[in-house]
Amino acid sequence: MNNNNLAIMGGQPVRNEYLPYGQQWLDDHDIQAVIETLKSPYLTQGPKIAEFEEKVANYVGANYAVAFCNGTAGLHAACYAAGVSEGDEVITTPITFVASANCVRYLGANPVFVDINNSTYNIDPEKIEDKITSKTKAIIPVDFTGQPADIKRIKEIADKYKLVVIQDAAHSLGATYDHEYLNMEEGNSCKVGAIADMTMFSFHPVKHITTGEGGMIVTNSEVYAKKLRSFRSHGITSDRSIMLEDHGPWYYEMLELGYNYRMTDIQASLGISQLNKLDAYIKIRRNYANIYNQAFQGLSGIIIPYQLNGTHSSWHLYSLRFELQKFTANRRQIFDALRAENIGVHVHYIPVHLQPYYRERGYGKGLCPIAEQWYEEIITLPLFPKMTMGDIESVIEAVNKVYYAYKK
Repeated sequence: MNNNNLAIMGGQPVRNEYLPYGQQWLDDHDIQAVIETLKSPYLTQGPKIAEFEEKVANYVGANYAVAFCNGTAGLHAACYAAGVSEGDEVITTPITFVASANCVRYLGANPVFVDINNSTYNIDPEKIEDKITSKTKAIIPVDFTGQPADIKRIKEIADKYKLVVIQDAAHSLGATYDHEYLNMEEGNSCKVGAIADMTMFSFHPVKHITTGEGGMIVTNSEVYAKKLRSFRSHGITSDRSIMLEDHGPWYYEMLELGYNYRMTDIQASLGISQLNKLDAYIKIRRNYANIYNQAFQGLSGIIIPYQLNGTHSSWHLYSLRFELQKFTANRRQIFDALRAENIGVHVHYIPVHLQPYYRERGYGKGLCPIAEQWYEEIITLPLFPKMTMGDIESVIEAVNKVYYAYKK
């Protein structure tokens, strides 16, 4: 194909309108749920939060769920509940949003970055033990793109060294593990959220369901649940059984230093409505990912996403990896060419250890070479339930158009 056919070279773009990489899908039921809460006596600190928590806990198969104003706040609280403190170390992956590491820094501890597996792009469990020291307190694996981390192996390591596992499942609500993978009895698959000590979900608008902003920590530990609830509300309690004094019905005590990380009933009411559609949304995402796989798997120089055996992604993101030595263009040129076709491609993520804040603190290039190479070659394609088959076809057409223009 002649490069002049590309929109970036003056040719006609595949689409007339820009297609973002992700977008929420709200319907009249969602809007009505919010309106009903707006008309109720409670806009915050009301019954919808507990209802939402219960529904999420039941959905993933966890004993407890604690809602937060966003996923980052949830991770901060989970690290606190795990006992992470000044000078401790927490192992995580560099291929994630910065919150997965920042939550460690908030408590004065230090993230330790372990390189990714070259196939799954998740943290490589076989490299974790080499980074464990006497200061290590927890492991934060990330379910990048919606593909569950190798939690069985990670839990084995954590149990060996008595570490807490906080699964960052911002991308993977609704993703599952086969019982065979988990060495459990036969039955239905096990959802992410039922296995790690604590698991965080995000409800940002581009995620599987949205509350505008919002997050949730699920756990099977009553101890963790109590710490999480206290931490999200200033460290304040009205529980007479643990207060030091009791001056009357109005009385409360601040027993520890917490934060105002509470979710509102407005957010929770939207989350409840959205949760009713989650399985349908995931079904669409998986279907679209399969269509992408079929379209791109035969293109030499492009690597489609790999799925770890025994896991089932909920497909928050769909990313292609370009073997750039087989192209006449670099990743930026391919990215710009796709954007010019009105395909809202993106890059997820810049390795966290390469961010200026972390470079200033001794991290830097060469620390995680697989992740660093991966970053140079990856592009995220649009994937969200509200897309039409016409949208999917336009993405495939644009990728092929740019592919053949730049293929050696």
